[in-house]
Amino acid sequence: MTGSDPRTASSAAPLTGPAAPCWVTLMTRHRETAERFYSQVLGWSLRPGRLGSDFSVAYRGQVPVAGLFAVSSAFQVAVAWTPYFAVEDANVAAARIRERSGTVAVGPLTLGKGRGVLASDRDGASFGLWERTEPSTSPPAPADHAHSWLRLRTRNAFDAAIFYGEVLDWASGRPGSCDVAYEGEEVIVRCEGHPLARISSGAVEAAADPLVRPHWQVQFPVEDLAETVATAERHGGTLVEDRTGFEGTEVTLRDPDGALFAVTDVRSPA
Repeated sequence: MTGSDPRTASSAAPLTGPAAPCWVTLMTRHRETAERFYSQVLGWSLRPGRLGSDFSVAYRGQVPVAGLFAVSSAFQVAVAWTPYFAVEDANVAAARIRERSGTVAVGPLTLGKGRGVLASDRDGASFGLWERTEPSTSPPAPADHAHSWLRLRTRNAFDAAIFYGEVLDWASGRPGSCDVAYEGEEVIVRCEGHPLARISSGAVEAAADPLVRPHWQVQFPVEDLAETVATAERHGGTLVEDRTGFEGTEVTLRDPDGALFAVTDVRSPA
């Protein structure tokens, strides 16, 4: 069996639903190919989104877990999985990015029930912002698990935590804000006590290998890691990296259009 398993992510923060701290979207050139691939590999069902014919939403059961957006090759947008962090005011957050030497590439733009921004931090890792302007009608993810979580590979985890903390109000003490903890040589971001993301040092901006350059990696917990990887390879995916540690294994894959993502049997990003 492939696909996300609630039992393997019992302590992670939900990334879906109206109160979620984050959302993940795939930018791809071939939406239908991506839909077939991820439905086979992760067990998703795909439905048309409300942002036009180029957008679809992936579901597990009745819960939306990710967006897939087809972009024209004429646009200079990387084929990649991108996290979008929830903010109260997209204009304010975009200004904070610029003030801290990050780059705002697109937006804020009105899209459906919110306003979106596509940006990159000062080391070049791409991410987005999302300001919800209308109430969500989607059911929230169960409070005790996530369908995905995040890892930022960056030049310096401490510096990155300061950048994102100032942009996104992490560790601000405000109600609903995420907490930041420095554990060993990494930074762990927790929302309402649940791990959301891990930030690791050591990335190199000028590296030829995209795994070494600063980037946000989206990780999907799965029940049967070996079968998930084999299914991905049967449907045009490629195994890129296999990292095994004391807490479990993370396998980085490349989908048929070139987007990198990870599947893991790790119970939590922390």
